[in-house]
Amino acid sequence: MARVIFYEKPGCKGGTKQKTLLTAAGHEVVAYNLLTEPWTIERLRSFFGDRPVSEWFNRTAPKIKSGEIVPEQIDTETALVLMLRDPLLIRRPLIQVGDRREVGFDVELIDAWIGLKPKDATLKEISEKLMNQDLQTCSHKHEHNHEPGSCKH
Repeated sequence: MARVIFYEKPGCKGGTKQKTLLTAAGHEVVAYNLLTEPWTIERLRSFFGDRPVSEWFNRTAPKIKSGEIVPEQIDTETALVLMLRDPLLIRRPLIQVGDRREVGFDVELIDAWIGLKPKDATLKEISEKLMNQDLQTCSHKHEHNHEPGSCKH
């Protein structure tokens, strides 16, 4: 099983579900606060691979929801500088296993990469239930009296 370095926004329910899936599959999850991590441009860039710049962003970040920042209109360098200034803009989680780094929680990609099958039969039902949920977006939308899609978490 893998040692998964997991950069998250602490307290985010989506992140908690993602870590539960990883742990149920037998992985060791080492969580860090994405918002307080001392990022450099080079290190942050390494998580995005060949993805288009627009896929690097957390679509629920306040500056994106307000239209102040339009990810499709931003170049690589500007995106990274903006993210260093405001880490809420970074799509979560950032995941590292060994030398490989990824952004977001694409269940199929992560399952093919390190495996998400539960190691214990008693965890199978929980894992299957979680895998059928949207693990890419914030799950706080309806719990804090905001409009759907306006979560700042």
